[in-house]
Amino acid sequence: MRTTDLWSFSLACYARPGVERLCLELQEQGVDICLLLCGAWLEARAITCTPQRLERLRQLADHWQHEVVTPLRSLRQNWRDAAQSDPQLKALRKQLKALELAAEKTLLGRLERETHDWSTQSGPAAWLEPLTGAVRDGDAAREFLRCIAAAVQLELAGA
Repeated sequence: MRTTDLWSFSLACYARPGVERLCLELQEQGVDICLLLCGAWLEARAITCTPQRLERLRQLADHWQHEVVTPLRSLRQNWRDAAQSDPQLKALRKQLKALELAAEKTLLGRLERETHDWSTQSGPAAWLEPLTGAVRDGDAAREFLRCIAAAVQLELAGA
C-alpha cells in the first residue's frame, strides 16, 4: 500500500461533507485541527500512539500555533467586519487567509517529518481520544473522523 503525505490526506479529509464544519466546531473548543488531522492520519496508517510520541507532536504543534498560526488567524478574524466595507482591507484579509493556510501547511509538513520513521508498535493507534479530550459529542466526532480518515487513506493509497 502506498503511503500518502499528510497534506494531501488533510485536504482530502477536509473536503469531505461535514468535516469542515466539525473541525471549526472542535477548533472553537480548543482542539488543534492540524494536530487532529495528523492524529487521524497516523491512526489510518496504524501508527501506535505512545505518550512520548503524543507529547513530541504537541510540543511541535503548540509552538507553531502560538508563534505563527494563531496571530495570523486572530488578525484575519479581527478584520472580518471592517473588511466588508473596505475593499483594500478585504484584499489584505484575503492575503492573510492565504498566509494562515500556508502556515498550517508548514505545520503539517513539520508534523509529518517528525513521524517519518515511526512504525507500528504493540498497542493501539488511538490518537483521536487524547487530541480531542472532553469536547462536546466527542465520541461521535471521533467516530466520524475515523470513518472519513479510513476512506480517504484507502482512496489516496489506491490512486
